[in-house]
Amino acid sequence: MGYLKKTLQELDLIDNFLSNAIASNKEFNEPFYRLLLSVLLGKELKEVRVLAQQIIPAATPELRGIRMDVEVTEYEEGTVTNVYDLEPHLKDGLHLPRHNRYYQAKIDGRYVKRGLKDFSKIPNLYVITITNYDLFGKDYMMYTVHNKCEEIPDMEYDDGLKFLYFYTKGKKGGSQAIKNMLTYIQNSESKNAVDEATKKIDFYVSRVKNLPEVEAGYMTLGDWIDSIKEDMAVELRKELAESMKKEITGEISKEITEKVSKEVTEKVSKEVTEKVSKEVTEKVSKEVTEKVSKEVTEKVSKEVKEQDIKIVIETFQEYHDTKENAVEKLCRKFPEYAHQAEELVEKYWKE
Repeated sequence: MGYLKKTLQELDLIDNFLSNAIASNKEFNEPFYRLLLSVLLGKELKEVRVLAQQIIPAATPELRGIRMDVEVTEYEEGTVTNVYDLEPHLKDGLHLPRHNRYYQAKIDGRYVKRGLKDFSKIPNLYVITITNYDLFGKDYMMYTVHNKCEEIPDMEYDDGLKFLYFYTKGKKGGSQAIKNMLTYIQNSESKNAVDEATKKIDFYVSRVKNLPEVEAGYMTLGDWIDSIKEDMAVELRKELAESMKKEITGEISKEITEKVSKEVTEKVSKEVTEKVSKEVTEKVSKEVTEKVSKEVTEKVSKEVKEQDIKIVIETFQEYHDTKENAVEKLCRKFPEYAHQAEELVEKYWKE
């Protein structure tokens, strides 16, 4: 949601909020998306209906539902002939081809009614993804993907499904009209409205940006994000600290096992040593304690405790605590080390 750093007037069509605001506007949504899709797909659309933020729930609680950003359905004589799922994506990392495969299955499922025998009645589906990064790395402005027969590539295989990936900065393929539209989607300023289609699109965008309800909605969204930032930060800090602790504890456990194994090898049988290596510290304490000298046990315990203290001190420093507060908190957490608290903070505090 990086676009929240922008003002409403600075939003571009690739930003979810603006595309959904237009999709939610009953006055502009149909002519806007009919024109947009006509340019991107290179064909004239007929009667359409536009819905924003369509949710298709999961079949069972343990499964995942989907949320379609913008759904456009095209009709002919009252029958749905084409469905367009339009998804702008600003962030990489979703593995979009498999993400879109799942979306396609959920969308198609709504059009397969009980008792359907003629599957040719299922409408065509276009899953349209618009990104500001090149998903496939070939510098094409559009990638059209559909099923085909490997043995006979030219053989028609009409399953009514197409995946279209539009890269707003691509230079190859497509047409000048598509390039103009993608440039405007990436940077929705009037100076980028250079042909008839983008000028009409810019008119709709300007009107929607100046609607009071859209401005109020954007401000409310920003306020909501601000209101949860602190809670999110706390949770993230907790998760980070826990993750760091687990990682370091794992390293400590490994070090302890190696040290103990090395010092007691001469005193334990081969069988016990193998169990020590396999089951780490827990098995060491249970099966070897009686055979390890008091001196070794105390040495290991002291090292473990000091490693715990080191982790706590580094965590305090990472979250910008002061040395004084760290000493005070260390005394409360490890009272048996209270007389060494100041010395330990000095030892592990990274300047």
